Amino acid sequence: MTNQPERQRPRVLPRKPLRAAVQMTFMVAVLWALELWDQLNGERLDQYGIEPHRIDGLDGVLWAPLLHAGLPHLMSNTIPLLVLGWLLLANGARQFVAVTATVWIVAGLGTWLIADGGTHVGASGVAFGWMVFLLVRGFFVRSFAQILVAVVLFFYWGGMLWGVLPTQPQISWQGHLCGALGGLLAAWLVARSTRRGAEKAAPGTLSA
Repeated sequence: MTNQPERQRPRVLPRKPLRAAVQMTFMVAVLWALELWDQLNGERLDQYGIEPHRIDGLDGVLWAPLLHAGLPHLMSNTIPLLVLGWLLLANGARQFVAVTATVWIVAGLGTWLIADGGTHVGASGVAFGWMVFLLVRGFFVRSFAQILVAVVLFFYWGGMLWGVLPTQPQISWQGHLCGALGGLLAAWLVARSTRRGAEKAAPGTLSA
């Protein structure tokens, strides 16, 4: 008898939507707690952002997405983080962590390498990475459902992609651009991992 394991289809929505919503709300709440503490203490945390080309500013790669330049800055990131992060949880916490880590590191190191000075903070680079990942993942794994979600996202939020261009002097377009590249890299890595998993789970023959 030939036993052919069914290939798991990529999901577009979290298996447990409420749980995913609670998880994202908690993560964003941590950002709000940090920013409120920072505001009450004279914005001391902003010094831990990314300082391009400086070795002592390289540790900002780890901390920059947790910090924001004021409440309006954080407010502009809140809804994208909640929605995009919720969608990203569709295929489980492991993929969420892997994609986020890839975007986080690529966005941070890229900003450190190509930005022109100043201190760069904010989670928008991560949001851009999540956005690009969600836009292209369906094409890499050939999932019609994920492509459909990408189309909806593009029509609703596609305008945010202009943020990868140097249109506003006070906005870290370098972080946006590098975050987007991190999302593209993450989508390719996830697709490659998915293909390898499918090859390992190739059909076998068992005697009945």
